Amino acid sequence: MTTESDHRPPPVEADADTLRTLLRHQASTVVVVTAPGAPAVGFTATSFTSVSLAPPIVSFCLHLGASSWPTVARSRHVAVHLLAHHQQDLARTFATSGIDRFAAPTRWQAGPQGVPILDDTLAWLLCRVVERVPVGDHAIVLAEPELVRHADVGSPLLYHRGRYAGLAGGPEGVTRRPAA
Repeated sequence: MTTESDHRPPPVEADADTLRTLLRHQASTVVVVTAPGAPAVGFTATSFTSVSLAPPIVSFCLHLGASSWPTVARSRHVAVHLLAHHQQDLARTFATSGIDRFAAPTRWQAGPQGVPILDDTLAWLLCRVVERVPVGDHAIVLAEPELVRHADVGSPLLYHRGRYAGLAGGPEGVTRRPAA
């Protein structure tokens, strides 16, 4: 008897390149994380997830060699901004090294605890950092949301197979109320 698995390639070692290729098949929500500092920092991440509801805890990961890491490593508060499908340029800005990510055309304001809050995102969470766990070349940052703001409607920005994407059949032409 032949099964579907008989037509698949054999398993291979799970090295960094193979794992990176495999994970490109997973669609991820795109967020920008910001932290106060002199100067403030921010970066694009696709590792945001809910960890617990009681107590409420979220997480994201950051490379220990990233320019934002020293500030995030000592920040008591961060903001996580869920980007809307139309915010691909904002995602690219915060993914680009060596530029002032908060310069125009980025629109933002200082929020609670001095944390930069980006304008017009699908949602944002102001979080108190509760733990940083170094794992390999990254740190998992665990944070407790203290304030949240979200839009009533909108479609999230996703990252899939190395490019930005949206949901199939997402709302076209829908006017949404911005979160900030």
